[in-house]
Amino acid sequence: MNESEQLIRPRALLFDMDGTLTRPLLDFARIRADIGIAPGRPILESIAEMNEPRRSQATAILEQHEETAARQSTLNDGAIEILDWAREQHIGTALITRNSRQSVATVLTRHGLRLDCVIAREDGPIKPDPRPLLIACDRLGVDRQAAWMIGDGLHDIAAANAAQIRSVWISHRAERLFAAVPWKSTSDLIELMVLLDSTVSSPPQG
Repeated sequence: MNESEQLIRPRALLFDMDGTLTRPLLDFARIRADIGIAPGRPILESIAEMNEPRRSQATAILEQHEETAARQSTLNDGAIEILDWAREQHIGTALITRNSRQSVATVLTRHGLRLDCVIAREDGPIKPDPRPLLIACDRLGVDRQAAWMIGDGLHDIAAANAAQIRSVWISHRAERLFAAVPWKSTSDLIELMVLLDSTVSSPPQG
């Protein structure tokens, strides 16, 4: 699509949680140290490789960190506004996270957030696997070509690319240090709201 062409308004917005809707609080280096995972290793994938009872102990440590972060969480600027806008525009919303279902529930309750679909790690494959995104589209009754995945990390963009779903990377004004290339990027949710406001609900008539 040429940059000069108008963007078609999505029918679904799929959001990551930590770093996207909420400000990042999880100290991944501390979590790795507490569990005994080597620096730089993916946490969930490392836990999955463990034998019992170490896996259960590691999961309990991770969930404690997640719940503490959820209870202390604050929303990124624009989070409420973008969800309200989506509701007004009859655009479906989904939250897709590698976090636990309990920490998601804590965040949603703490901030009074309402999304149409929530997929946490207990619900099946996790990002960067594309399946959570496709499941969300199915639950929302939306073709994947009409959805946007909004996230701030590699897993979000890689999952969207694998699912052939348009991705918007929230950069927080930082350099992208991963290879997966997003469809669009914005510095924050407020800039994303500007992008969404520029979309049209149907192709312009010529």
